[in-house]
Amino acid sequence: MHEISLGYTIQDYLSGQDIEATTYEDLRQAIVQMVVERKAYPKENIRSKIKIEFDIEERKFSRSIDLVVYSPTGEPLLVILFCAGEVETFVRETVAAARLLPDKPAKLALVTDTNQALLIRVFDAEVLEKNAYQAIPDWSRLKEIGGKVGQYELTDRKKQIEERILYAFSELSCSCRDTSCFLGT
Repeated sequence: MHEISLGYTIQDYLSGQDIEATTYEDLRQAIVQMVVERKAYPKENIRSKIKIEFDIEERKFSRSIDLVVYSPTGEPLLVILFCAGEVETFVRETVAAARLLPDKPAKLALVTDTNQALLIRVFDAEVLEKNAYQAIPDWSRLKEIGGKVGQYELTDRKKQIEERILYAFSELSCSCRDTSCFLGT
């Protein structure tokens, strides 16, 4: 998803700092606020705009993940991606992103357009919940589910496949055709 700067700043819900307003930042902020205030996720366990960087055919590529929720022990537990379009069409892209986190794969992934949400088990890409608000588990349930699901093992070969998948989906959803989507060549 390509974001465009709106030319002003807004206050980040997590840090309280001024951040650049973009075409999707208000939605990202609303999701963070909802999971903290209504689902009891600790702010300190949430990080936004986590970068996944890799090479495709000798070109550096970067994809930013909207939100990553970490377990109390610091393991990536849940990836949250906002999508603009039919939620079901973003499942595979979301799973690839969750599998490619810098430290290790997350156990769960959530993709939402803010009206519909899907909770996905990253190990086998199975959709566990499909509903808007109910698909987003509260903090206790998230930790419970995360403790029961298997960990996806990312081998070098699987990593290359997931990078290709993430690259392909990201390129399909990116409306720009210049170098602004890339780190460089």
